[in-house]
Amino acid sequence: MDTRDVFADAFERVREGVHRVANGLDADALAFRPDSDANSIGWLVWHLTRVHDDHVAEIAGREQTWTSDGFHERSGLPFDAADTGYGHSSEQVGEVRFDDPELLVEYHEAVVTQTRSYLETLDAEELDRIIDRRWDPPVTVGVRLVSVIDDQAQHIGQAGYVRGLWKRSRGAEDG
Repeated sequence: MDTRDVFADAFERVREGVHRVANGLDADALAFRPDSDANSIGWLVWHLTRVHDDHVAEIAGREQTWTSDGFHERSGLPFDAADTGYGHSSEQVGEVRFDDPELLVEYHEAVVTQTRSYLETLDAEELDRIIDRRWDPPVTVGVRLVSVIDDQAQHIGQAGYVRGLWKRSRGAEDG
């Protein structure tokens, strides 16, 4: 297994997690929040996908899928196209609602497809390319990809937990 395969496997595991937590849910279920300050399943999946899209697009030198494929307009979300959800207030989290729940999964799939294309170009030189000198040590492509995967894994776990709370609040078990 080479480095490309390791990264591809990690992004695939997140993709599978997105399907596990989002598939079969309607707009109300995606918008469920255990309390008024908690993140919803929809916000968590949208945010992890936006950060993924933003960071990998920057590394790959391409436009984000969010805008290039029209997902920003189709989502109807009230945020600037560059917004990834980072630093959102509780009120802003509540504004993330997908009337077409399939659009959320479709967006994630499109980002994963773009990421797979980029991963095919990875080699040792690309992984060591410095992309952010504001940190000490400077951030390389490899470090940024690991950061994206780590962030996604945390958020997909949170989304799974919220889904479980949603199911329990309705007296149903999640299978």
